[in-house]
Amino acid sequence: MDATVNRPRPRPLHPVNAFLVSATATLFLGALLSNLAYAMSYQVQWTNFASWFIASGLVFGGVVLLFALVGLRHADRRARGYLLYCGLLLATWLLGFINALLHAKDVWAVMPEGLILSVIVLLLAGAAAWIGLSNPRAGNLS
Repeated sequence: MDATVNRPRPRPLHPVNAFLVSATATLFLGALLSNLAYAMSYQVQWTNFASWFIASGLVFGGVVLLFALVGLRHADRRARGYLLYCGLLLATWLLGFINALLHAKDVWAVMPEGLILSVIVLLLAGAAAWIGLSNPRAGNLS
């Protein structure tokens, strides 16, 4: 007699969500690298690049945050990391928005606060991507 046990496997992260989460972290990495390049060279164009990276990261992050908030309604009660995932995405978006407002100021007024905020936003985006991609239930939307 064979006994089979049906264990439900967690579904993997939806590919669109995985792309958007990783793109958000990558764009905020570009903003940090642009801020570092400006800090080393004082070429104004680097802060323009950082502003565009931050704006793009906010667009992608906003879509991911929207998906996460919709998925919060359907979240599995056993998925502990999902609330943390949503909180990290929200904190990333809010601090990224503050960073965008800071980069809208005069180029000489951006440093060092812009660099510090870029580091914090990148760490938050990386943590959200890590949790979303490593815990299949955390970012599950399908």
